[in-house]
Amino acid sequence: MVHPQRQQRPGSPPAALRGVPAQGGRPGRRPRGPVLGRRLPRPKLTGLGGGLFACVAMLLVAGIAWLIFGSSLFVYGLLFLPVAAATALWVRPADLITAPISVPIAFAAGVWPISGGSGGFGSQVMGVVSALSLHAGWLYAGTLVAALIVLVRKAVLIGKRPRSTPRSTGSTRSRRIA
Repeated sequence: MVHPQRQQRPGSPPAALRGVPAQGGRPGRRPRGPVLGRRLPRPKLTGLGGGLFACVAMLLVAGIAWLIFGSSLFVYGLLFLPVAAATALWVRPADLITAPISVPIAFAAGVWPISGGSGGFGSQVMGVVSALSLHAGWLYAGTLVAALIVLVRKAVLIGKRPRSTPRSTGSTRSRRIA
């Protein structure tokens, strides 16, 4: 019987390198480090969480476009595409349909600070409407990116489902009459 807390002789390799299995491990295998060989966790957002993520991200993008690029709607639209893709990738499978719906809402929420409206509420609304109409191409492109990613993810999920085969239970309805 081997004592679990056996002392190691000086100069001998550690137990993991000698082929002695670690607790629950296989012989001859080195334990992996904290990051090596492991996949990064994939965020799984609910439908509401995906919409909130997209809105917050687009408000941050608008802030960056306002500070660095002088309220450039081109930069805003360009940065909208990766946000739309990330939202569609990070939404959980049960809420896939919400990604193409929440992405255009996030675009509209984020365009408000950089839309260029001045003065009162009516001017702000007209600035948002003008920005949305003049840069609808970015809006459509981001929505299309999200929709395509959702379609591919849904097709993969359907392909991974186990196929059910009809069983012959002996009922008269499942028998074939020759």
